[in-house]
Amino acid sequence: MSRTPPSSAESLIAAHGGRITRTRVAVLEVLLAADQSLTHDEIAGALAGQGFRHDRVTLYRTLDWLIEAGVAHKMAGDDRARRFGVAASGPHEHAHFHCDRCGKVVCLEGLQPAVAVNLPGGYQLDRAELVLHGACPNCGESTQSTSSNP
Repeated sequence: MSRTPPSSAESLIAAHGGRITRTRVAVLEVLLAADQSLTHDEIAGALAGQGFRHDRVTLYRTLDWLIEAGVAHKMAGDDRARRFGVAASGPHEHAHFHCDRCGKVVCLEGLQPAVAVNLPGGYQLDRAELVLHGACPNCGESTQSTSSNP
């Protein structure tokens, strides 16, 4: 009897010492397939679109575990919605780009912010978030093509 080889989602979960469950695998596969960070509702919609049944609490707990294990990261958007994405190996120290036109948020893995913070005595930095704002390639192109037409 041959076993199906583990998916990359299963491998990531196992590598981070986690128990492989259907929900963890399904959620992580959604995040791995996404080209941007996703909100809870977007993840829930993607799961529903695949016919995967879940409840909101289980999804929140799954996302919490993925973050605690270092498999995923979260960031707050301007709309106060948390967005989730697959974490690069190592600490989550990179910038994000937020398209102000369509709302897309992407990780900029190649941009490592050099944060030199001179905090007053007694303060301790736990995390820092750098979010760059502008237009993504799709929105930037549509703006240019609209403005070039008389």
